[in-house]
Amino acid sequence: MDKLWKYIICSSAVVLAAMVLAAAYTSKSRGEGTISVTGLAETEFTSDMVVINGKVKVKSEDAAAGYVELENKSKLVREFLVSKGVAEESISFAMPSARESFENVYEDGSYRGERFVGYTFTQSFSIESLDIDKTEVAARELPSLMAEGVMVSVDDPLYYYTKLESVKHDLIGAAAKDARERADIIATNSETRLGELSNSRAGVFQITSATGNEEFSAGGSFNLSSRVKKARVTVRAEYKIRNN
Repeated sequence: MDKLWKYIICSSAVVLAAMVLAAAYTSKSRGEGTISVTGLAETEFTSDMVVINGKVKVKSEDAAAGYVELENKSKLVREFLVSKGVAEESISFAMPSARESFENVYEDGSYRGERFVGYTFTQSFSIESLDIDKTEVAARELPSLMAEGVMVSVDDPLYYYTKLESVKHDLIGAAAKDARERADIIATNSETRLGELSNSRAGVFQITSATGNEEFSAGGSFNLSSRVKKARVTVRAEYKIRNN
């Protein structure tokens, strides 16, 4: 009889332990139930600032004369831009640089070395303006100074938006809202209730041409060549599931 009671007690203990473990596992599973979603937001915007870079170049056999000539040619470039409506304060010139120039020397078809032929002086300049239209026109017409002996080159415009941080903040909020709405749909159709947010992370910003066909970059893209752009961001969110 004692053996029977011992058997019953041991069996009951095993069953009770199993029930406790089962209850703990169920509770844990319910507590860790989550819904993961990715929200998306995008918007188009127009750049409000343009940056155009260029260079003035002078060649001279005499260092002093070449420097003076570069100074005069750079002054002509500044005056031309101002005459086209570009604000003088938006034009900046970098420090001039000079390098020696050489040419190869051949005699009877054999290379004999190099010969000094003078100096090449270069001065970079930049236009940073909120008046995009006037600046674009002035930059396009700038090479016409070459007819007056000014060796000037101009790079393609770079377009920026001074309120980009505000756009980014708004997009993150919109993407987070989209993620929440997606999670609500999943929860409703799964006959569960959405709990609190347990984890959320914004992806990288993709800023591309509004009309182009650019590829996205894993590290984010930042288009500077298009005046009208499109910004896009995703937010990955994880919500807990409530079963009551």
